[in-house]
Amino acid sequence: MHSDKHLHPPVPARAGDTAARDTAVPDENAVWPAQEFLAIELRSVRERLRSLHKQEQARTRVALAQGLLMGRYQLPDADAAFTLMREASQRFNIKLHQIAAALTTASAPPSATRQWFPGRGQATPPSLPGLGAGHLDPKNQGQVLSAALERVMDVAGAQFGNAQLREADVLRMEKHRAHSQAFTDYFAFVEDGTSCHRAAEAARQVTVRDVAVTEVFDDETRQVILDSGSRAAHSVPLTGGDGIVRGVISSHHARPLTGFRPAQLAELERLQYVVGGWLQWHNRTVVLDALEHVHQNASRTT
Repeated sequence: MHSDKHLHPPVPARAGDTAARDTAVPDENAVWPAQEFLAIELRSVRERLRSLHKQEQARTRVALAQGLLMGRYQLPDADAAFTLMREASQRFNIKLHQIAAALTTASAPPSATRQWFPGRGQATPPSLPGLGAGHLDPKNQGQVLSAALERVMDVAGAQFGNAQLREADVLRMEKHRAHSQAFTDYFAFVEDGTSCHRAAEAARQVTVRDVAVTEVFDDETRQVILDSGSRAAHSVPLTGGDGIVRGVISSHHARPLTGFRPAQLAELERLQYVVGGWLQWHNRTVVLDALEHVHQNASRTT
């Protein structure tokens, strides 16, 4: 006679059934409840859609910049435009998507001159106290952001952290420490609904003392953060002298936070303006140097 044990899920042990609880083992042939199966499938679909959306966001900005260059300089094809951007990215240590963002937001170069930014002087790089400034190249964005992230994590006593740069109203992940792949994929682009976005919008530091109970995050976002091992977060906006927030550095903590000492908050505020001031200089100097480089090279081909 054939057994019907595979047709039904195992009956769960009652709370007081010690023998059943001690001897029960997972049945790999058990049938999962339909609701649980659908929930797993839904999470998987959402993750795939989110990944595709983030990839599309990145591609769209680069494609817009390629189209702009092709039209402005009568380039033969998109590959020629991409080559110009890639060469500037490598030469000036700026990521390709930032070159693309700058190209699509900067005013067009004057048609009567071979220079995009005529008469522009070269501002002296700002000092970077507390970031190992003697060993940093202030023109190297990766070096400075990495040093700034490490310093914020050290001051905050954090186990994880990430640095984001602001493009329009979107925060894009640039650097991270100890975060899982699922975390960095989920937060590759942030538009709203997070402590880092609130910090950028309000131009002030934002603390989430306990991710598990805060109303800052929706349920899905909260679960991604908790799954990464983070129970608390503190976001520091990077504010230039002009008051514009150009990025955010966030520390993440394995346990809920009770708060920071006044000395910690003062140091984090100092870093807010030191790194924000450097970003302001970098955008007005190195990024414009890169755009000028693109313009000069493209002009020679026309």
